[in-house]
Amino acid sequence: MLIIGLLIIAIGAFCQASCYVPINKIKSWSWESYWLVQGVFAWLVFPLLGALLAVPEGHTLCELFTADNSFRIWMTILFGALWGVGGLTFGLSMRYLGVALGQSIALGTCAGLGTILGPVMLNIFFPEGDYLSKLTASVIIGVVVTLIGIAVIGIAGGMKSASLSEEEKKKAVADFNFPKGITIALLAGVMSGCFNVGLEFGSAITFEQSAEMYKTLPATFLVTLGGFVTNAVYCLYQNSKNRTFGDYGKTSLYANNLFFCALAGLLWYSQFFGLALGKGFLTDYPTLLTFSWCILMALNVVFSNVWGIILKEWKGCSRSTITVLVIGLVILIVSSFLPQLI
Repeated sequence: MLIIGLLIIAIGAFCQASCYVPINKIKSWSWESYWLVQGVFAWLVFPLLGALLAVPEGHTLCELFTADNSFRIWMTILFGALWGVGGLTFGLSMRYLGVALGQSIALGTCAGLGTILGPVMLNIFFPEGDYLSKLTASVIIGVVVTLIGIAVIGIAGGMKSASLSEEEKKKAVADFNFPKGITIALLAGVMSGCFNVGLEFGSAITFEQSAEMYKTLPATFLVTLGGFVTNAVYCLYQNSKNRTFGDYGKTSLYANNLFFCALAGLLWYSQFFGLALGKGFLTDYPTLLTFSWCILMALNVVFSNVWGIILKEWKGCSRSTITVLVIGLVILIVSSFLPQLI
């Protein structure tokens, strides 16, 4: 069961790391236009379909949204909205650093803070639940090792920045800017960690009769709903500012662009669908359940760097730079199951 759970989470992580590939196939739409459209699929359509899987026969999803759950519901949506800010800056981090380095730094910060802040915030509002007891020594050690792996990859990014010529930087990532990119990536990571805090607040918003692997999917929908609001407001503002509302009127592009936006949205959502399913197989391993968010983020980093290599973002780097990158990836892979071994 342990291996199956980790494998499912890994498949979801691979899908997430791949979600920016179909975006490159979108034609003649501004960033704000395709970001909003793919968000409809990633943060509304597919999360709603996933949440419906948690609804037992004879019940409706709306039954979960009651006055008794109102505080948890609004806190889940609120942290989703904060995560939405991270999602916006997340895209910018890849613009300035590339897929590999941008995702690595942002997801690393997100992994550490997301894992720790969830139990901490719940303990503040519900001290009787003793949520801090989830943060065992093995979980903390796992988080630290994950952050070490991220730091090593960050060092590789710095070596890459120092070794490439300006022409090579522009060829690999058109707007490469390491100082600006790393600042944005850290902000994205801090805010993105709010996703797991939202999941923790929403963990009780489910049906007791639901299969274990589907129980967190209603909370996932509420978090992404909050994130969608944030992103929609920003994208529509950019549409107005840049006068790009005309993108939505280019009907001849609908077949291509809607398909790749939907594919990108499906791949992105797969990480949290896989996380929910994977956790359903980890119920006998409470340490890994608490650490599962960190596992997902660590594997996202691993697979995003694999795509970075495939997309030649590390082309032209020295052997020592690639060696440091590989060491960082190995550390992250080990961190995924380390807490269970301690």
